[in-house]
Amino acid sequence: MDHFFNCTILPDPEFSESVLLNVLYAKLHGVLANQDGIEVGVSFPNAKKRLGNILRLHGSEASVAQLHNGSWHNGMKDHITVSEIELVPLNCRHHEIRRVQVKSSIGRVLRRSVANGRMSEQEARQRLGTARSKRSKLPYLQVKSRSTGQAFKLFVSIGKSIETSTSGDFNAYGFSRIATVPCF
Repeated sequence: MDHFFNCTILPDPEFSESVLLNVLYAKLHGVLANQDGIEVGVSFPNAKKRLGNILRLHGSEASVAQLHNGSWHNGMKDHITVSEIELVPLNCRHHEIRRVQVKSSIGRVLRRSVANGRMSEQEARQRLGTARSKRSKLPYLQVKSRSTGQAFKLFVSIGKSIETSTSGDFNAYGFSRIATVPCF
């Protein structure tokens, strides 16, 4: 994670910042899901209640250059600026950035449990009467799964800033269960 570049969403009178970020992120996910050998982590340096207007891509020089020079963001050229590839600043802190799955529809969770044989229909009906759906206040991206085609909210948890980095593998969404990305 020694190199990075930013994709910055430009103000647009027709589309909100979050809509454009969702489209850009979907394009990135498509590339990461279809290509082996690109180890890239994502961060959102302007995130607060929303993810903000910058998608930052972190990785080795080779992985970052492959994305930077690729055509995955060409359709967004009127809506984004892409910075040059830069070295991560020395002695910067790090974040854990993870996907959080929220069980927002108890009915759907219970139907899946019955279909997978983890509980009977009668147990599911009993639990449905007492269970409550969960809501999240985390920022999120609206994405579509490349494998199932299902649209869903991908909630993003940005951990506290820590001094040391942790290495690990990144998935096709640019997240890791253990690895950190630089924050600056």
